[in-house]
Amino acid sequence: MKVLITDEISQEGLQPLLDDPRIEIDIRLGLAPEELHRIIGRFDAIITRSGTTVDSALLEHGRNLKIVARAGVGIDNVDIDVASSRGIIVVNAPYGNVNSAAEHTMAVMLSLCRNVPVANSSLKQGQWQRAPFTGYELKDKTLGIIGLGKVGGRVALRAKAFEMNVMACDPYISPKRAEDLGTKLVSLDDIVRYADIITLHCPRNAETIDMLDAHHFEAMKDGVIVINCARGEIVNEAAMLAALQSGKVRGAAFDVFSEEPPRSELVKQLIAHPRMVVTPHLGANTFEAQKNVAVDVSNEIVRYLDGKPLESAVNIPKFDADLMQVMQPFLSLIQQMGEFIVQLAPANPSKVTFTYNGKLARYDCSPLTVCGLAALLNRSTEQEINMVNSQLIAEQMGISVETVCSTDAEAFSSLVTISLTTPAGKRTVAGTIFEGIPKIVKMRDFSTDFQPEEHMLVISYADKPGLIGKIGTILGEAGINIGSMNLGRRAKAGEAMVVLSVDTPASTEVLDRLATSIEAAFIRSIHMENVLSSN
Repeated sequence: MKVLITDEISQEGLQPLLDDPRIEIDIRLGLAPEELHRIIGRFDAIITRSGTTVDSALLEHGRNLKIVARAGVGIDNVDIDVASSRGIIVVNAPYGNVNSAAEHTMAVMLSLCRNVPVANSSLKQGQWQRAPFTGYELKDKTLGIIGLGKVGGRVALRAKAFEMNVMACDPYISPKRAEDLGTKLVSLDDIVRYADIITLHCPRNAETIDMLDAHHFEAMKDGVIVINCARGEIVNEAAMLAALQSGKVRGAAFDVFSEEPPRSELVKQLIAHPRMVVTPHLGANTFEAQKNVAVDVSNEIVRYLDGKPLESAVNIPKFDADLMQVMQPFLSLIQQMGEFIVQLAPANPSKVTFTYNGKLARYDCSPLTVCGLAALLNRSTEQEINMVNSQLIAEQMGISVETVCSTDAEAFSSLVTISLTTPAGKRTVAGTIFEGIPKIVKMRDFSTDFQPEEHMLVISYADKPGLIGKIGTILGEAGINIGSMNLGRRAKAGEAMVVLSVDTPASTEVLDRLATSIEAAFIRSIHMENVLSSN
């Protein structure tokens, strides 16, 4: 795999890539967009920070791209929709710089409240003044946190250690989580109305742009303090400047801006305001954080090569980390089932149904569904299909995807069933995990018990004496060794189905001879391309 690195990345953090002989790294910093477009087609993965814009034009030129890795939390500079439509996985490092961002928030908050920057500048100029730099304690102040996620939650814990009263606004956090962090969930209006200090910790998206604007500043306490170490555009900068100029806001500390570096007169005026404490997007700039985010995205690329589930893919449904050990075997199972059933079913499927029974149904099974769907569709189109784009491709192909979950179970503690509906009828297979091994336990209404292998034969016929012997004889004469056999029957002398694993694939001539000899109602040679890496 060829990996292009376009921004400054910790060399120490890249060690997982450097240690892997399958991976070739090319570091190209400061490339102009035209040059980047010219070379990106050679690479399978790109690692960036905020200095590279991964837009539709770049993705269009990246014809071999499999992964875009953003060595940081924010993904504002990556066009997720275009990447997803092209089947490109986007990963980030959501935890590597969390602590650094939280600590930086506390650093600028304290610097502002205790006038550290201006006092430092005054003293270095030879002045000894104390009264002008009298500050404010954090103790007993009310801190309003907008966004109680990974960073906001850590800020809450640190603020409690300073004996602050903490309240938070976050529509995606449960009251129990807020309680665990020592905070109380309130509305945004309450944050604006009652907080002495407001700090923002939310992503930049359609919901959060201009989250604080002029009418919010009007409703704030006189002398409020505003901290933004998240994203520039979530605070309306014109309104922020006006509130500083009017004295409504006592002071503000910003690490982020709508333009980085600043170009417009508005942003320059905001940065230059005497009651602003500013830093040039340093929230994640610690040696520890830079190493951590590089390690995180490097490990994701190695996991991709190893065929393991990715932990921080932003455009793939993923399990909670605590469930990964439980769910990993079922990811292998459903991938094998999808690859298996599509080779049995008639053409032109109109609907695929994924059913989860038993203990498995208690969990979010959406990652299983997209994984099975990708395996099922990969033989249907020239475009590479994976967990990223499988649902989009199914929609484009006119295939309806249904998921059914039920905790009711029959003979198995957990059961996965895939049903394909086509104009010629329905095909169904069901599977489970037995002692860590994927097993297919039902095909149509036949009970089965076999582990998918690389080469298999599926044959149905009228059950008569001697037919199994004929099958063995014909395969033996063709030099095809049988590894295992599983036989299912509806009733004595009724329809039978046999599933054989064979060491080598059967030719068309051998299949025709088998079909004629035993008067087979159905015969199909199965090749499982991914079963060896999954087992």
